[in-house]
Amino acid sequence: MSTPSHSTKDQDQSTTMGFTLPSPTSPSQIAQTLIQKKETIESEIPTHISILRTNNIDMTTPLVDSEGFPRSDVDIWAVRKARVRIIELRNDLKDVMDEIGKALEGVYAKPTVASSTNTGSSNQTSTEQQMDVQEEGLSPFARVNSVAPGSPAAEAGMQKEDLILKFGNLVRSSFNPPSSLTPLAGLVSESENKHIIIRVRRAGDQKYLTLTPRQGWGGRGMLGCHIVPYSE
Repeated sequence: MSTPSHSTKDQDQSTTMGFTLPSPTSPSQIAQTLIQKKETIESEIPTHISILRTNNIDMTTPLVDSEGFPRSDVDIWAVRKARVRIIELRNDLKDVMDEIGKALEGVYAKPTVASSTNTGSSNQTSTEQQMDVQEEGLSPFARVNSVAPGSPAAEAGMQKEDLILKFGNLVRSSFNPPSSLTPLAGLVSESENKHIIIRVRRAGDQKYLTLTPRQGWGGRGMLGCHIVPYSE
């Protein structure tokens, strides 16, 4: 009986449930893989948050009564375990989102002269050039007026005076009238503990940020920043 070749074995290992693992040299495929990792993390967070809600507790609620004794109306062990796991997952999520942001910068980076003359990657270069044209046409529709320390916005790297070009799937044409940011508020409310990819203009440069709206961070709202309409 013949033994399967290593190439066949490697091919089997690179395909799971019909999905072929991407090449680590392609920014777009790297971003796709990271997004799948991010979604796995996001899917676990609500499980632990539900434990806190069952006990009418958030991440900062005291677990002792006014006399310093453990609260009898709370499952202390389960709440502490859930809090620790939530913190771990949020840290992992932040790291993954940082990696996604870097990967997306590679996806939308303008192709170099060398890459544009490489016939082996002509199709990929053409696609990236089309994406560049679309992204370069974006105009800012909102400005970050303030960012609270320790907030989800601060963790995402948002800064005061950032001009928002794209917020998730929202662009300037998504707002009618332009002075109303209601669609943005709606997207945030639907995205608790889920990442939102943001493109901002900062000091003439464009950056990708990944933001995860969440409650219980210690301040008001799920973002911790004040965003106002903007027009050039």
